[in-house]
Amino acid sequence: MNTRYTLELHNVTLENLNLVGGKNASLGEMLRNLSALGISIPLGFAITVDAYWEFLKYNKLEGSIRKIIGAIDMGNLISLRKGGMQVRQLIRNGKFPEALQEEIVKSYTTLSNRYNQDATDVAVRSSATAEDLPDTSFAGQQETYLNVRGTEGILEAVRNCFASLFTDRAISYREHFKFDHFDVALSVCIQKMVRSDLASSGVAFSLDTESGFRNAVIINGSYGLGEMIVQGAVSPDEFIVFKPTLEKGFESIIEKNLGKKDRKMIYGDDPGQLTKVVNVQREHQKKFCLEDAQVLELAQWVCAIEKYYSGKKGHWCPMDIEWAVDGLTNQLFIVQARPETIHSRKDETKLVEYSIKETSVEKRILSGIAVGNKIASGKVVIMYSLDGRDGSHDGIDFHEGDVLVTEMTDPDWEPIMKKASAIITNKGGRTCHAAIVARELGVPAIVGTGQGTDVMKDGETVTVSCCEGDVGFVYKGSIPFEKTETDLNSLPEVATPIMLNVASPELAFKFSHIPNSGVGLAREEFIINNYIQAHPLALLHHREIGDKVLTEKIEKLMTGYETEESFFIQKLSFGIGKIAAAFYPNKVIVRFSDFKTNEYENLLGGSYFEPKEENPMIGWRGASRYYSEKYRHAFGLECLAIKRVREKMGLTNVVVMIPFCRTVKELERVYEVMKMYGLERGENGLEVYLMAEIPSNILLADEFCRHIDGFSIGSNDLTQLTLGLDRDSALVAELYDERNAAVKRFISSLIKTAKAHGVKVGICGQGPSDLPDFAEFLVAEGIDSISVTPDSVLKTIRTLSTVKEEALLS
Repeated sequence: MNTRYTLELHNVTLENLNLVGGKNASLGEMLRNLSALGISIPLGFAITVDAYWEFLKYNKLEGSIRKIIGAIDMGNLISLRKGGMQVRQLIRNGKFPEALQEEIVKSYTTLSNRYNQDATDVAVRSSATAEDLPDTSFAGQQETYLNVRGTEGILEAVRNCFASLFTDRAISYREHFKFDHFDVALSVCIQKMVRSDLASSGVAFSLDTESGFRNAVIINGSYGLGEMIVQGAVSPDEFIVFKPTLEKGFESIIEKNLGKKDRKMIYGDDPGQLTKVVNVQREHQKKFCLEDAQVLELAQWVCAIEKYYSGKKGHWCPMDIEWAVDGLTNQLFIVQARPETIHSRKDETKLVEYSIKETSVEKRILSGIAVGNKIASGKVVIMYSLDGRDGSHDGIDFHEGDVLVTEMTDPDWEPIMKKASAIITNKGGRTCHAAIVARELGVPAIVGTGQGTDVMKDGETVTVSCCEGDVGFVYKGSIPFEKTETDLNSLPEVATPIMLNVASPELAFKFSHIPNSGVGLAREEFIINNYIQAHPLALLHHREIGDKVLTEKIEKLMTGYETEESFFIQKLSFGIGKIAAAFYPNKVIVRFSDFKTNEYENLLGGSYFEPKEENPMIGWRGASRYYSEKYRHAFGLECLAIKRVREKMGLTNVVVMIPFCRTVKELERVYEVMKMYGLERGENGLEVYLMAEIPSNILLADEFCRHIDGFSIGSNDLTQLTLGLDRDSALVAELYDERNAAVKRFISSLIKTAKAHGVKVGICGQGPSDLPDFAEFLVAEGIDSISVTPDSVLKTIRTLSTVKEEALLS
């Protein structure tokens, strides 16, 4: 029989999947076809499935393995663990046929010689033939061994890889999907190690792992070898890069989040210790593990790999990639790439939304990183191990529908995780094992909570909510929630463009799937309040104040950034940039900050800079702040953030909007300050809109029209100031109605004047979705767009579809 036991990776292609498994086939395909693009992949060789079958045959193992597995009670975790252990031990005790051993040793010697070494250090990775099938994903079920050196070490690691085809989780998975255990074979990848123990490593996805947003590259990274991220032992740094502007040559990093990288995995000290975990120096914890240039290079490679595989398969093929930086050469490498198997299988014509009915902050007992967008309730079961060590529950105590609470999971936990209604871990990030498995199972998970096992109580009923943004919340008790599913193809067509009001950058990718014509209102206040948290002037002058506690808090916020100004500008630009990217190339209208003095005072350090006003609602807010000597420089930072989004990130779909501008003279003074900071209407296509919320904006509309590109009607303030009432006062609440004749007359006048001058007019508010007759009025008047909150879009579309035909045609 003509049997070949090893193949060099650069001689392998995807057509060899049945011979070398998914991992090896993918590596060989990239080495052959993507190296010319400058993508670096370490050399190596594949031990073929012929070798695996020969090993089983030589040791006469198939009959024994079938007998052991046949005796396992798959519903009993102890039975599964016992049987799995017996099978693995049988394989580990096996011997290599002489010819097979000689060929493995010869190929390893050849690889070592390529790197001018007698015995190079390698990664030994399992590569199964059934990885990443259309309806199932076997990836990650087998073992990897890092920093293996010498022929004896190689042979032992290969034997252990063979055995790992029968891990408990792999046996359970194949049984669940009714795969015969001998329909799946194992190849092994022997790949030159990248010395990321001296630098950094991580994972990257060519889509957003939570929302499925296609135009983002998500990069997670930490110091040392990459196993720490997969294990969830560290919270990694996260970088998000926007593909469309990256392709145009822009520095399109639209978000950077510093993780908690307090430990790292490095090479062990002796042959018996392949790797070890050590602490990371404090000064390194405060820095990002990748330079911006490395992030952009990696993102370009990810895009190139996705494009290649999509072309090869004939359809969009998002990718799940592992990367590493060699600390000896500072060179970036791709060490694995496989198709993403969750979002690529989703039906994008269906919009499934979860909403919690009773959101009470008092009932929140824990928060962390949300995985998925679902909600589930169940009984808490705290587990530290599968066998009940440390006095916690073991696998037998865990029942269908329970909420799993643990330090972190590893692949052996998968049989338990399948039963869980929700999963909560102390450690981990978006790409840790718990997060990956939760997505595949469709189970809501909250990872990286820090203290879940301490805060949660065994046996208590909780509700786990992942539908409220990037942050997931655990609520005490069983909280009612709703699930709605909409067929987007069934929505009626409407003549008036529907835009979204988007406050939270964390939700932008998710909201981008909702039918829309862009963003009619993105408020900077939310970003400043949540991303920056400090008063802009307190950031700039905290050292002059002499408040040590304030300075300590601000310096903690600034971790990872060099100066106070760069912190403010970059953080604000990341928030704006993420929203702009989510809806690119549609317009995203960003309103400059419009805090009132009492709201600014609530920001960190705000009490040192804000005056006391009797009526902040009509006081020092909006435009009057921007040109004030007291605040001008802080407004300048907002301008620099917008400039960075448009010119550095390439997101020229950003339109700026000036709120609460009382006079044309004020508008001109704001323009002067904007120009001082490099932001000028018309330059690089910059459009400027005015918030039409003051009667003077309407009465002087013909004059304002000469200086702006559009109006956005703020119906809340316009109604308040037109009728002379406080919209926050319960005493006059019954008088508040944007359908009042005076308000409607103002709106009608504005639309007519704006149209006469060729200026666009939109409206942002709930009125059109809540009040069908008000929507009909706006459409009849010729409003150019209506912007509503994301949860009102479907309702608004249906409302507008019922508007009389004559209104649509007017």
